[in-house]
Amino acid sequence: MTKCKKTTEIYSRVCGYFRPVANWNKGKKQEFEDRKTYEVRK
Repeated sequence: MTKCKKTTEIYSRVCGYFRPVANWNKGKKQEFEDRKTYEVRK
């Protein structure tokens, strides 16, 4: 697989709206990095 080496925009859902993480302040970005993802099995 080849890599394009381009920057991608990351969005997160906040209060029902998708917002670009790049526009967040330093504290909110750190909170986003600290989040853990979980997989719910059926």
